[in-house]
Amino acid sequence: MEEPWTTNREPIVATELDIKKAAAINTLLLHPIGILPVKAGDPIRPFALGLWNEFRPLLKPDVPVMSLRRATSAFLHSKRYYHACAQLDSMRHDLAGNPIEPLSAEDRLAAQQRLIALRQTHAKAAAQREEPPPPPVVNKAELIRASLLGRRSDRAAR
Repeated sequence: MEEPWTTNREPIVATELDIKKAAAINTLLLHPIGILPVKAGDPIRPFALGLWNEFRPLLKPDVPVMSLRRATSAFLHSKRYYHACAQLDSMRHDLAGNPIEPLSAEDRLAAQQRLIALRQTHAKAAAQREEPPPPPVVNKAELIRASLLGRRSDRAAR
């Protein structure tokens, strides 16, 4: 198990991708919620426990709940959200975006471990993309067979 961070890494602010994810959530609701970032550079705020129960009733009547779950999940399971939760001084926020309580040490450590796992997965994927596939191993018998089969298709074409 990793040791928890002892210092904050940097302020965690929203990027354009975070804004798109937040906008996707807000378009499913009757009105926007204040905890989500509106423009690039706005802070990413960890949600209060049970916040789903507060904004679930704000879902537009014609929108399935699963759409809101997926949009929320895309935001909450992002690397930047985990990074915001992993900070030493991270606070949970209410629907309006006001801080209400600090994250527990266990929650911060879980976010840090999730970040480490995401980085390792990303590094493995990058290493696999850089590594060219090995050339196929062809023995002499297969080469002869392919050569003979090639001659048959040449004769058939004539």
